[in-house]
Amino acid sequence: MTSSPHQESPAGSTPQAYATGRQYELRRGDALAVVTELAAGLRSFHRGGVLLTETYGDDQIPPGATGITLAPWANRVEDGTWFLDGKKQQLDITEVGRNNASHGLLRNAAYALVDESEHSVSLEATIFPQHGYPFLLRHRVQYLLDDTLGLVVRQTLANHSKAPAPFVLGAHPYLRLGDAPIEDLVLTVAADTRLVADDRLIPRSAAPVAGDTDFRSGRHIAELSVDVALTGLKRVDGKARHTLSAADGRSVSLWQDEACEYVHVFVSTEYPGRSRAVAVEPMTGPANAFNSGDGLRWLAPGEAFTIEWGIDYSVGAQG
Repeated sequence: MTSSPHQESPAGSTPQAYATGRQYELRRGDALAVVTELAAGLRSFHRGGVLLTETYGDDQIPPGATGITLAPWANRVEDGTWFLDGKKQQLDITEVGRNNASHGLLRNAAYALVDESEHSVSLEATIFPQHGYPFLLRHRVQYLLDDTLGLVVRQTLANHSKAPAPFVLGAHPYLRLGDAPIEDLVLTVAADTRLVADDRLIPRSAAPVAGDTDFRSGRHIAELSVDVALTGLKRVDGKARHTLSAADGRSVSLWQDEACEYVHVFVSTEYPGRSRAVAVEPMTGPANAFNSGDGLRWLAPGEAFTIEWGIDYSVGAQG
């Protein structure tokens, strides 16, 4: 593994800094993953030179929250408000257009290095007590290339407060299949239930999947314009698997463990340089869990909670 705060430059020139801080390269066989100091994000994952996640330039921060990890909540909190022991809590509004607090408290945080090897890296950041969230927690993220050359991600939240702390964990990767036209790919998600959201993307009810939200038999990306949370996930050996596949048999899959009971699917038409981009976001709870209680967990003082998810590649018929 190699890591550096900047790229090598000719003698006498100014080093090129990365907008996302130090870059950690993990290598194993034909697998390459790049992880960032900012938000413990997944900047890219390749297999055999095939790019399996959306990425961005050295001087950019992650567009559309590409690859960032999310704590102590994923997605949104309506109006940035929730109640703790009957007292109103006010979080900073970070999605101004919809008046929501979005994507947790570590989106703009630098994560410190805990340990590293050729195949893995562990990073950690502290969530300090603040207005709207009066708890002290630490979020540790480990990226690992396993012996199958798949990428495994472990996110652990530990409570160093003297009171139980509410949380939702998640991540925000976008999947792709190299240079294959994104519109021609098919997304399959074995989920039976969708959350019905209002125009601010706050869930108000649940319903069976239907139409654009029914991915059980696969849907072409060209047909989709969705931003929806799904649950009722079907699992094999404890893992729910969501797959983006091409007609030639190649596929990339994101899997999530039993702690992640929700997945959010977002097909963006505004991703820089791409006609469409497909976010597949593993989460322990949906948007506004701090108010609805859906998927919300409470972490006791001194305890920790871990989720696992990952990305696999298959060459299928091309193999």
